[in-house]
Amino acid sequence: MKNNKNNQEDHLALLRKIQKKPQSSQRELAEELGFSLGKLNYCIKALQKKGLVKLENFKKNPKKINYFYTLTPVGFREKTQLTINFMKRKLREYDELKRELESKYK
Repeated sequence: MKNNKNNQEDHLALLRKIQKKPQSSQRELAEELGFSLGKLNYCIKALQKKGLVKLENFKKNPKKINYFYTLTPVGFREKTQLTINFMKRKLREYDELKRELESKYK
């Protein structure tokens, strides 16, 4: 369960970064997210396989082609659902900690 939760959090973080900065290179994404390039590549491939992200190319200059990632409509829905699940989990954790502290200091 914990590994799945970590994957979901990693995927959510990556989806959010891609949405904000689709023209980021893999190296930039990895650095900003604190991922190794291997981990980032693994996550991107998983998101592509699920149909959440697609790779598109654009020409920055006539001699060089660059790529950028875009969220698919399914990717936007998944990002929203992952965000909701993340917030629910954090609220449950907050409530647990609050109860612990209240019982400890009564």
